[in-house]
Amino acid sequence: MAKLIMVINDTQEILELFKEILHGEAGYEVILFSYEPQMMEQVKKIKPDLIISDHVFGEEKIGWQFVQRLKMDRATADIPIIVCSGALKELREIEGYLVAKNIAVLYKPFDVDELLTLVEAKMSYGGTGAPLDNSLADSPSSGEDDLHLNRNE
Repeated sequence: MAKLIMVINDTQEILELFKEILHGEAGYEVILFSYEPQMMEQVKKIKPDLIISDHVFGEEKIGWQFVQRLKMDRATADIPIIVCSGALKELREIEGYLVAKNIAVLYKPFDVDELLTLVEAKMSYGGTGAPLDNSLADSPSSGEDDLHLNRNE
């Protein structure tokens, strides 16, 4: 049975891109969502193996608040999470905290192979509470420097 990934984003085109990569190329089951007030209930009902939350920073901190709620609720605290965002400055400011909470960080734009490597690592290690092996972050890549896998800078 394929692992189930919940992808949350506010842009339909980005959701479809994640689905194409994660389902079409990697064979995971994928459920797509936009942010909504009932997200916690959806997560508890669906029980995904991984959540990819594509964050929007600035005035709206919905994604960040959602991740905080996930980690503070006993029913969802152990679900592995990848936070994905193009807001590099804001994400770097909280990256150390996220990594300490075993939340992976993915900067946009990202390389497809690096996304898949990070997803596989979180599926393998993220649910156990064990930290990710930082050797994955240092593995050869396509040369893209915009992606940082579980790395403090």
